[in-house]
Amino acid sequence: MSFIVKLVAQRMALGILLLFAVSVLIFAGTQILPGDIAQAILGQSATPESLANLREQLGLNDPAYIRYFHWLGGVLTGDLGTAMSSGQDIATSIKGRLWNTLFLAFWAAVVAVPLAIILGLIAVRYRNGWVDKLISGLALASTSFPEFFIGYVLVYFFAVKWQIFPGISTVYDGMPFGERIQAIALPATALTLVVLAHMMRMTRAAILNVMQSAYVETAELKGLSAFNVIRKHAFPNAIAPIINVVMLNLAYLIVGVVVVEVIFVYPGMGQYLVDHVTKRDVPVVQAVGLIFAAVYISLNIIADIAAIVANPRLRHPK
Repeated sequence: MSFIVKLVAQRMALGILLLFAVSVLIFAGTQILPGDIAQAILGQSATPESLANLREQLGLNDPAYIRYFHWLGGVLTGDLGTAMSSGQDIATSIKGRLWNTLFLAFWAAVVAVPLAIILGLIAVRYRNGWVDKLISGLALASTSFPEFFIGYVLVYFFAVKWQIFPGISTVYDGMPFGERIQAIALPATALTLVVLAHMMRMTRAAILNVMQSAYVETAELKGLSAFNVIRKHAFPNAIAPIINVVMLNLAYLIVGVVVVEVIFVYPGMGQYLVDHVTKRDVPVVQAVGLIFAAVYISLNIIADIAAIVANPRLRHPK
């Protein structure tokens, strides 16, 4: 048990160190962007005096490492800064949009995760048969299409041609649950199709790898049905790599929503990031980038911890 606790502590420490390194990269990347932030805010008609005053006000005259630690200190205390383009508090603006992104990712995961595992189990049960080939072929075709293509196809058929769902996913505070679900139906479907195939194929591969074990062959020789062999012996022992794949795809659902949110004009973190990249609003880009990185790293740590706990060789060492 102490060995598992040590592994978990190592993963968490590594995650914190990695997040710190990512924060340095995010800050450095925004600082080396071409152009003058003060000039972008005040416009081309600004006088040299007004530009100098704004640079002083924003702290742009300070060395880069001082600005970094000032920004990092604010982040650690919950102060993400102020948007240069609007003057609004970033943390307040992000709060609602982060909830919208998590809501969209959650319902996409609710559909994608169980469906991927079920399809993976079916593919293993009928491996090398026409069912397995059909599922694998559709999965391969699905992974071949980028998100924007899937999104535009869904909009064309379900919003324009058949008019079943709205093409623009407008949500607001106090919106009835049923209307909110209807509004996110198309972007959630697009995200589901993007991650479903990868999770299904990795589930199939993980179970097939376990199916080659001696204890699975013993179970088959005892006369157990193919489904019971998979359900009772193969799947439980393949759960660790499946958890890893699921968590990685959940991280993608949250971090990789930028394209889907832009296509459906969904008011989430991705749309917020794109809007302020075009305005060269550096504090917003830094804040959103760091939040995306924190979510991605956190889910990867959870995946590692879950895989450690689910591994019987670590739980019961000889």
